[in-house]
Amino acid sequence: MSKVAEIITHEELLKHWQGHRNLTRRVIEVFPEEELFHFSIGGMRPFAGMVMELLGIAVPGLREIVTGKITELNEHFEHGNKKENLLKWWDESTVEIDALWAQIPTEKFHDTVLLFGRYQGTVSSSIFYFIDNEIHHRAQGYVYLRSLGIEPPFFWDRP
Repeated sequence: MSKVAEIITHEELLKHWQGHRNLTRRVIEVFPEEELFHFSIGGMRPFAGMVMELLGIAVPGLREIVTGKITELNEHFEHGNKKENLLKWWDESTVEIDALWAQIPTEKFHDTVLLFGRYQGTVSSSIFYFIDNEIHHRAQGYVYLRSLGIEPPFFWDRP
């Protein structure tokens, strides 16, 4: 029997993801409120729309992984064009991610899941998608901020 070395622990992966979430929160914070909900380049959605997608995927996706109960993907929340609402939901989802994460045993990471009744993959590939998708949309937010003359937070600063 061969021994397999662990590259990253369950806790380290969560810390990595939460570091990205912390950075994305800082990007939301630096956006002027009007531009957060209305500014667009090249037909892309405003950054608030991208944030709602991230909110609609992460916690509901983790909840499905934990419970096995399929839910419908919902990326639209009544935010009233208020940054404070997005930040409140972001903070609440961060706490919920920690709670759900604690319920996913490491040995489950290679199990196959069908998230939102449509997206098949393993638990780990789904979580990597959540992280990669957030990085992708945050980069779009960086482009928006730079085009508005606003310096975004340093991408490597993910405490």
